[in-house]
Amino acid sequence: MNASNTQAVVIRTERGLTVAGTRITLYDVMDYVTDGWPPKLIRDRLGLNDSQMADIMSYITSHRAEVEHEYRTVLKDAEQNRQYWEDRNRERLAWIAAQPPKANQLALREKLTEWKPEVHTER
Repeated sequence: MNASNTQAVVIRTERGLTVAGTRITLYDVMDYVTDGWPPKLIRDRLGLNDSQMADIMSYITSHRAEVEHEYRTVLKDAEQNRQYWEDRNRERLAWIAAQPPKANQLALREKLTEWKPEVHTER
């Protein structure tokens, strides 16, 4: 395995550092690496071959600072995105809950209220 071979396996795309010919990013691999998974299990989990996995691990080792910096940035962005949607969904669900029930929903809610004690006692 030489440096040019490693460079051919890891490429930069609009998604960031990516395994050539796949949709797998190095950040996907880093999720497993940071969780302590051995390369063989990562390879199997992501459907890579031995050569790809060896080249990826070599790339990560030789570009450790760059990969870790980008990985931290990706994690930070993902957390901000998750928080945004969690907040937005919380607001939306609160708004929905505050709406008065529709006429056909009232009958269903009454039935559910009646059934609730029966369901809990049957356990």
